[in-house]
Amino acid sequence: MAQLICQNLSLGYEAKAILHDLSFSVDAGDYLCIVGENGSGKSTLMRTILGLQAPIHGKVLTGDGLCPNEIGYLPQQTVVQKDFPASVREIVISGCQGRCGLRPFYNSKEKQLAVEAMEKMGIGYFSKRCYRELSGGQQQRVLLARALCATQKILLLDEPVAGLDPKVTAELYRLIDERNHRDGITVIMISHDVAAAVEHASHILHIGKTVFFGTKEEYVESGARYMSVGMERGEES
Repeated sequence: MAQLICQNLSLGYEAKAILHDLSFSVDAGDYLCIVGENGSGKSTLMRTILGLQAPIHGKVLTGDGLCPNEIGYLPQQTVVQKDFPASVREIVISGCQGRCGLRPFYNSKEKQLAVEAMEKMGIGYFSKRCYRELSGGQQQRVLLARALCATQKILLLDEPVAGLDPKVTAELYRLIDERNHRDGITVIMISHDVAAAVEHASHILHIGKTVFFGTKEEYVESGARYMSVGMERGEES
């Protein structure tokens, strides 16, 4: 059953559409990579799925028991965010804020959830360290642990490996794969790395001058992959 459904979406700014009549669905346990040219609307689509931006036309629906507030999100980091003066534990457990309602404190279940998320990301041993003192790869693992505190159902990841060296990138992909394969968490990830998308994802959404949605095997067979080869990483999407 579909966990997320996008119906006839037209997306853009000030009524000027950059994406037209986009439709696709994501089932529980899928691993969808969104690829495409710079400026094609990938991040705009992500913000629309999160409810941070209204579509010009069309709908974003949830199903299979997924509530709109049960989506974990790992955004692209800004310079200000990288210098945030808080402990690792404080940042991770802040992912539970959506569970607190009107409570001004975290309960024992939420504290345990944060501990488990840090263990899954291999960051429990430096939970008291200041976030801004960490390396880029460590910071991304902290933010992924925070996203896990927000959901056990679906993760939205916007360029999670941007700017990381190959060894750290491979480790972060491994951790994401584990959450998908071992924990059954649905993953939707924006990526400029088409080769990695084909390696790790179960489905591909290519947006741009042409649109493709299907399994990674269908994507490779379609020949659409060449359209994204050579795109520079880290540019505005």
